[in-house]
Amino acid sequence: MRVIGAGFGRTGTLSLKTALERLGYGPCHHMKEVIERPEQIRRWLALAEGRPVSWDELLRGYDSCVDWPSAAYWRELAGHFPEAKVVLTVRDPQRWLASMNATVLGRRGRGRGWGGRAMRGLSSVLGTDLAAFARMTTLTVEERVFHGRCEDPASLLRTFQEHIDEVVAAIPPGRLLRFEVGQGWEPLCGFLGVAVPDEPFPRVNDSAAFGRNARANVGAMLLRRSG
Repeated sequence: MRVIGAGFGRTGTLSLKTALERLGYGPCHHMKEVIERPEQIRRWLALAEGRPVSWDELLRGYDSCVDWPSAAYWRELAGHFPEAKVVLTVRDPQRWLASMNATVLGRRGRGRGWGGRAMRGLSSVLGTDLAAFARMTTLTVEERVFHGRCEDPASLLRTFQEHIDEVVAAIPPGRLLRFEVGQGWEPLCGFLGVAVPDEPFPRVNDSAAFGRNARANVGAMLLRRSG
């Protein structure tokens, strides 16, 4: 593990994943990896439920990690991989909250309606991935990160800023990059000590793409059972 992403989801983490892989720091773990490699769902659920999990086994084969679920454990990961550099993606707080409402929190709200509850119930009966994934994300993001207060915008914004302050206070300056993806390649490449690619910095996973992907993922996980 050479790079640990400590930033919250919706701060450009998928763009950062794409950039790190372009720079030779891949594969890079991201929530996208959990969805596309469903055998990971129950491993991250075990961690969220407090069962013993080895970081080396959980992230085996990955050279970097960003986004939730790993970002929820940034402090533990920074301690376990002391040579890894830490990238803290940040964003204007109000724009971050608007993006969260349009994506992660919007899906959460729909999932709590009767249709979402019915699908999770069916998934639980069938033993398929959707119920396990929903429980993992609830424990990891809603409870661990946001302390069960996802419906309180003021609390969300406060947690967002407190998280930034905690990371900055905990990680020595030479090991930490506070990074907005709009800054492009130069700060990231300078921090990592690599050449700047002759191509635009990646911009991926806007709110519309998130919604399309989320709907497809829910349908797949409802029917799929992985170990």
